[in-house]
Amino acid sequence: MPDAIVSLREVTKRFPGVVANDRVSLAFHAGEVHALLGENGAGKSTLISMLAGVQRPDEGEIAVGGQTVAIASPRHALSLGIGTVYQHRMLVPTLSVAENLMLGARWWRRPALAGVRTRFREAAAAFGVQVDPDARVEDLSLGEQQQVEIIRALWRGGRLLVLDEPTAMLSPKGVEELGAMMGRMKAQGIGIVFITHHLNEALDFGDRVSVLRGGRSVGGIAPEALSRLDRPAAMAEVVRLMFGTGLAAAGEGPGDGGRRARPAAGARMLEVIGLSGRSPRSGARFDDVSFTVRRGEVFGIAGVDGNGQTPLAEALAGQIPATGSVVLGGRELGAAGVGERYRRGLRYASDDRNGEGMVGQLPIATNMVLKEIGAAPFWRRGFERRAAIDAHARALFAAFDVRAPSIATPVGRLSGGNIQKVLLARELSGSPKVIVYSKPTHGLDLRNIETTRARIRETAEAGVATVLISTDLGEVLALSDRIGVMVRGRMVGVVENGPEARLEVGRLMAGVTEGEAA
Repeated sequence: MPDAIVSLREVTKRFPGVVANDRVSLAFHAGEVHALLGENGAGKSTLISMLAGVQRPDEGEIAVGGQTVAIASPRHALSLGIGTVYQHRMLVPTLSVAENLMLGARWWRRPALAGVRTRFREAAAAFGVQVDPDARVEDLSLGEQQQVEIIRALWRGGRLLVLDEPTAMLSPKGVEELGAMMGRMKAQGIGIVFITHHLNEALDFGDRVSVLRGGRSVGGIAPEALSRLDRPAAMAEVVRLMFGTGLAAAGEGPGDGGRRARPAAGARMLEVIGLSGRSPRSGARFDDVSFTVRRGEVFGIAGVDGNGQTPLAEALAGQIPATGSVVLGGRELGAAGVGERYRRGLRYASDDRNGEGMVGQLPIATNMVLKEIGAAPFWRRGFERRAAIDAHARALFAAFDVRAPSIATPVGRLSGGNIQKVLLARELSGSPKVIVYSKPTHGLDLRNIETTRARIRETAEAGVATVLISTDLGEVLALSDRIGVMVRGRMVGVVENGPEARLEVGRLMAGVTEGEAA
C-alpha cells in the first residue's frame, strides 16, 4: 500500500470474550472518499478508536505515509493529520460552541475567540447551518450538536478525516452540502473515511467501498469496479458482502418499498389538542399541535430535524411541561409525569438512547425496569426484588433477541442495535396503548433497521396506536397510515398515505403553497 496516506496491516484488537477486529487490512488514499460499511458490532467503532488514538491494536500495525506509527493518544492522532468525528456527541455541554472549537489549542496562547467565531460562521454558512457560535452546547438540539461536530472535524481534518455517520441528523440539503464539502476536500488531496449505514449515501459519495463483517474485512468494491457497476448491481454486491443475502432480505431496495396495509378504523386512542411547549434544554419549541391516532394506526410525523419534533415527543412522554391537552384512551393526562404515563400505557422510545433512554453503567436487567422503580412487582415496601427483576429481564432478553453475554452486562457496552432492542423491550412490555418513537432507526445498520421496522409494524397490527417521528421520509412513508408535517414548530398539514404522498409531504416540508405547487 505504498501510495496510501494511512493504512492498516493485519490489525487485531481483542476485548474480554470478543475479537473486535481480526487481521483487518485497509488502505485510505489521498483525494478519495472511502466508504466503510458493516452491521452494528462489525468492528467499525473499534477501528475508528484505533485510528483516533483511543485504543491501540494488539497485533498488526498502522502506517501513516508509509511509516509505521504507534498512535498513543487523540492529540497524537491529530498531530499525524487524522481527525475524527464520532457518531455520539463529544462536545462539552457547559461550554459554548466557540469554546468547544478551541479545545486542544496551545494552553499558553491567548484564546482568539473573535477569530474562532468568524471561522465558524464562514464554515456554517458554507454548510447551511444556523447555529450561534456563542450558544451553550447543552442548549442545542441533538441535530445542531452533531452539525457542530462535523464542522469542527471539517476544519481540523488534516490529511485523513474519519466521519462516523455524519449525515444521520442532517436534512437532505445538509447531506448535499456535505457531499460538496467532501468534493472540495478531495480536490485538496484529503482522504476521507465515510462510515454510513445508508447504501445510497455510500454509493453517492464513495470512490471506494469496504465492508466489515464479524470484525473482519470481507471485501469491497475498488474505484475501477465501482465506476463500471450500475446502482442495483453495486447495491446487491455490498449487501451480499454484509449479510450474504439479497436486497429484500437486508431491508433496502425493492423488498423494503411496500407500505403496510391500512388498518380498519379503530377507537381513538390518543388525542392531542392545541399542545404547545418549549424544551428547557435546547430552547426548541412547538406550537398549537393537534392530531388524533386511532387504535392500530401509525401516525407519522415528518420534517427536517430541529422543527419541534423532539420537544413534542418529550411533552407527550411527560418529560417537559406543555399547555393544551393530551387524552389517552378517553382520559385526560393533565400533569401526569413519565412514570404515571408509562403505567397508563403511553410509552416513549427516545432517539437519544445513551443519554436519555438508558443508563449506560447499569446492567441490562435494571434498565428494563427504569420506569418502574419502586413499583410492584419489582419492588415491595421500598425493597428491590432482584429475582423478579431478573426473571422479567430474561424473558425480554430472549423475546427481543438481545445479543449480550448476560442480563448483568452494563447496557453501555452493547452495540447500537442491541441498545435499541433493550429500549424497545422495556417500552413494549406489559400492555402499551400508545407508543411514541423518535427516530427509531437512527444509527442502526440495515439488519437492525429492518428488525425495528418489523417490530413497529407488529405492534401496530396488535392494536397499539403509534406515533412515528422520523427525519427519514422513506421510513415514514413505508410505515405510516397518515403523515403530519412539522415546520418551525407547527404541524402545517396532515397527508393520507398513498401514491402522491411523497410529493405532498415534500411540498409541505418545503413550505410550498397549493398555488405554487400548481
